[in-house]
Amino acid sequence: MALTLFRGLKTHSFRLYPSAHFAKQHGVFYCCIKRAHSQTATQEKQQVKLKALSPEESTRFEVLKNYEAVIGIETHVQLSTLTKAFCSCPYNYGAEPNTSICPVCMGLPGALPVLNSKVIECAVKLGLALNCKLSLSSKFDRKQYFYPDLPKGYQISQFDVPIATGGYIDVDLPIESGGGHRKFGVTRVHMEEDAGKLLHTGNGNYSQVDLNRAGVPLLEIVSEPDMRTGIEAAEYAAELQRLVRYLGVSNGNMQEGSLRCDVNISVRPIGQLEFGTKVEIKNLNSFSSVGRAIDFEISRQVSLHSQGQADQIVQETRLWEEGAQKTVTMRKKEGLSDYRYFPEPDLPGVILTEEYVDNIRNSLPELPEMKRRRYEKLGLSIQDVLFLTNDVNVAAFFDATIATGADIKLATNWIMGDVAAYMNNEKLSIIDIKLTPWELGELIASIKGGTISGKIGKEILFELMAKGGTVEGLIKEKDLVQIADPSEIEKIVDKVLADNPKQLEQYRGGKTKLQGFFAGQIMKETKGKANPGLLNKILLEKLNSKS
Repeated sequence: MALTLFRGLKTHSFRLYPSAHFAKQHGVFYCCIKRAHSQTATQEKQQVKLKALSPEESTRFEVLKNYEAVIGIETHVQLSTLTKAFCSCPYNYGAEPNTSICPVCMGLPGALPVLNSKVIECAVKLGLALNCKLSLSSKFDRKQYFYPDLPKGYQISQFDVPIATGGYIDVDLPIESGGGHRKFGVTRVHMEEDAGKLLHTGNGNYSQVDLNRAGVPLLEIVSEPDMRTGIEAAEYAAELQRLVRYLGVSNGNMQEGSLRCDVNISVRPIGQLEFGTKVEIKNLNSFSSVGRAIDFEISRQVSLHSQGQADQIVQETRLWEEGAQKTVTMRKKEGLSDYRYFPEPDLPGVILTEEYVDNIRNSLPELPEMKRRRYEKLGLSIQDVLFLTNDVNVAAFFDATIATGADIKLATNWIMGDVAAYMNNEKLSIIDIKLTPWELGELIASIKGGTISGKIGKEILFELMAKGGTVEGLIKEKDLVQIADPSEIEKIVDKVLADNPKQLEQYRGGKTKLQGFFAGQIMKETKGKANPGLLNKILLEKLNSKS
C-alpha cells in the first residue's frame, strides 16, 4: 500500500503498484510486479527499470510507507429516461438554457411531482447488477439545503430507506497497474433528482441559472471505504461506467456530467483501526483526474500527519484544479443534521413485488464481470479480455464475429489491431464503421483458407470499414484471389530471376538478404496476390539451384 502512495508525490518520478516489491542493483531501483493468477505464466512477473530516488524523495517515500489511505466514492449516474424524474419535461444535453422546464422543475408553489416509473426500473436493474439487497418498500425524502440552482430549496432524494443496499462490484485491475482482481463493497444505491446548473460569466460579476437539468433522474451509488489507492478508485469508477452502459440505464459520459464522482479520502497510520478525518473531493471529470486527485490528497494529508499537524485536516469539500494539479478548499462539509431530512409528503412510498423484481432480473444482459470470465475460458489473455469488454459495443461486435465461426484469436487480433486503429484515427465508434461482424468473419475465413493473403485482407478490411460492401464482392471486383498455383508462381519467379541477373549473382555469392528483394519483385508482378508461403518455398529452391 505504502508503495502505491508514493505515486502522490508531486515529482511523479515513477509509478508504483499495489502488488510490487523492490530491489536495488547498482544504484538503480527495480520493480517486480506479480501478476494475477488468471494471467499466463509469461505475464506473472515483469521487471520495470525505474529511476533512482533522490535523497529528498527517499525521505518522503519512507514517510508514506507508514500511512494507509482509506477511500470511498459517491457516484452520481444520470439516467437515460425520456423524461425527468417527477415531470414530463424531456432532457437533452446541450439544449438552449431553460427551454425544457415546467412549474415542477422550477419549484413553483402548488406544483406536485409524479414519479417516472422508468426511474424505479433503472434503480432495480442497477441494484441487482451490483449484487445488492433490494428494499421492497422504500420511500423518498426531502434533503434541505440552499443553492441558487435548486429552485425548491430542497432535493427529493432517499435517506434512511434506500432502494438497494449491501452489494459489491468485481474489478479487474489493468496489467500496467499491476493486475489482479478486487471486490469493492457497495453501501447503498438510492434515487434522487439532479439540480440545475450555474453558468458563470467571464468577468465573474454574476452567474446565470439554467434549470434544464433540474429534476433529471439520478442514481447515487455509495461505495464502502474499501479502496486504498488512486488506481483502485479510478478502476472502480470505470467499472461502474461499464456497468451502466451494459445495462443501458445511462450513457455514462463523464464529459456531459452523466457520471460524476465525489471521492472521500482519509489517511491513518499503519495498524490504526480508527479512520482519519474524511475529506471530500469534487470536480473530477475523468478517471485519470480521480487517480491524480487521490494521489495528491494522500500526499497532502500524510505530509500534515508527519509534521504533527493532523489537526489541520478538517472535514471539508475540496475541488480538484486540473491546471494546477492540486486540491483546494471549497467549503466546510455539512453534517447530516444540516440537511434536515424528512419524508417527502407529496410522493407515495415505492412498493416492489417479487414478480416485478424477478422479471427485471431475468431481463439483465451479460454483465462485464461475467463476460470477462467467459472470454478467459475462450483462451484469451487478460489484456485481450480487458480490451474487448471495456466497450459494450466492441464486445457485442466480437461475439457476433465469432458466432460466424471465425477463429477466436484471429478475430481478437483484427479487432484490437487494425479495426481499433482505424476507429481511433477516424474518431469513430465500432457502431459507426461500415464493417459488419459477418464480413469480418468472412474476411478471416478467406485469409485462413488461402483465398487471399493477409496483406490483401488488410486492404479489403479498410475498404469495408470506410465504404461497406462484401468480402466476396470486393475480391471479385478487384480480382484479388490469391495465386496458389505452384506452376504459375514458378513462371513468375523464373521471370524475376531472369530480369535481375546481377542481384542473382550477388545472392549466390553470399548476399542472402537479397531474398527479400526478389520476393518484393514477385509480389509487385502479382500485385500482391501470390501466396507468400508458396512463393518463398519456390523462390528459395530456385535461388539455391546451381542451374
